[in-house]
Amino acid sequence: MASSRRDQAVRAAVEQGLLTPSEPVVALLDTTGIRASATALTSAFAAVTDAPVLHAFAVKAAPLVPVLRLLYEAGLGVEVASPGELALARAAGVPPARTVLDSPAKTPAELRQALALGIAVNADNLQELARLDALVASAPTASPLGLRVNPQIGAGSIGALSTATATSKFGVALRDEGAREAVVQAYLDRPWLTRLHTHTGSQGIPLALMAEGVGAAYALAEEINTKAGRQQIDTLDIGGGLPVNFVSDEETPTYAEYARLLAATVPGLLDGRYALVTEFGRSLLAKHGTVLARVEYTKVSGGRPIAVTHAGVQVATRTVYAPESWPLRVLAYDAGGRPRTGEETVQDVAGPACFAGDLLAAGRLLPLLRPEDVVAVPDTGAYFFAHHYAYNSLPRPAVHGFTPTEDGGIAFTTVRRAQTLDEIVAEAGGDRPGALLRDAPDGGPMKP
Repeated sequence: MASSRRDQAVRAAVEQGLLTPSEPVVALLDTTGIRASATALTSAFAAVTDAPVLHAFAVKAAPLVPVLRLLYEAGLGVEVASPGELALARAAGVPPARTVLDSPAKTPAELRQALALGIAVNADNLQELARLDALVASAPTASPLGLRVNPQIGAGSIGALSTATATSKFGVALRDEGAREAVVQAYLDRPWLTRLHTHTGSQGIPLALMAEGVGAAYALAEEINTKAGRQQIDTLDIGGGLPVNFVSDEETPTYAEYARLLAATVPGLLDGRYALVTEFGRSLLAKHGTVLARVEYTKVSGGRPIAVTHAGVQVATRTVYAPESWPLRVLAYDAGGRPRTGEETVQDVAGPACFAGDLLAAGRLLPLLRPEDVVAVPDTGAYFFAHHYAYNSLPRPAVHGFTPTEDGGIAFTTVRRAQTLDEIVAEAGGDRPGALLRDAPDGGPMKP
């Protein structure tokens, strides 16, 4: 059970010296849980279709090379949205044939590289298609090419993550005047355009809305193929976006629920005529990551107990700035890494950054925390500790994967070491301290 593995890992992290006074915040990844999620995804779609499916993990959710390699070995590919993400995928050994490039702002250089490598590309708009026209004409490519469309079906509960609104920046807006006809004609003019892509959003998007977006893309593919007189579109990229439950350890909704919903609402999608691509990210990793932080001090202010920890905005940026949309659980452990018991008290759990809003949780009912206790923040395996926010020049924490051992213990392996102070200085222009002085405009030696 994931919760019991987490409790074991917290205690082991303390006992094995991963969490110490000098390294007071670390992140843990449950590799057993990650493998289980990958299996759940592949099994869910295998149960509803015999068509080939590429499950491309959205690298943005956890841009860590060992994570990408683990998922690749589990049968997944990758979806990348920048040169940096592509470099990470290549470093992980993911081949071009299992890589998909999406981005609303691809440069000519990015497109040329993708076509030279044979990476699948989803164009975001008709101007990008015009760029692809020239590139395809100039050199042969093995890249499958498609176009992203926006079905404009509405938003979920988090506007910033809703990508199928009337004014979304992504894809060609199908309900705008003349847009659908332009998309159909774009395919008829380009026999090499064989994929169609849509993505309704992620956290906060209900399954029914996700399925409605997929259904709109399927209907468009059918229309294009009918007018082309052949199956020009052979692959539908249906995106990802399965929401995550952040209020308990229950993994809900499930991939199986979503796959069954697609089978019920868009049956033609799964009858074998179309290959599929998915682009799940958060739902594969979130439940399998935990941030651990030591409690440095405790105090009372205005009658409210406050525990000051070393985990805050630098690892949980979305939660700190938008707590209503991104609430996180906080679990209390004692200084030895054992679950803390006792009467629960309403208290704040604060981070280390120098602004008042740096709170992991406000008014949370927990056993009263004490100095040297450990707080664990579960469900943080995606979009949290892998996306460092360098407020106060706080260092990136180490990330360790863990697995149970045959003797009942926990074995750790380092995914990413903690950032050093020298690295922080280097990233801040530490090699050119005089760069802005008038006598040293290029950062050269300053004149006396």
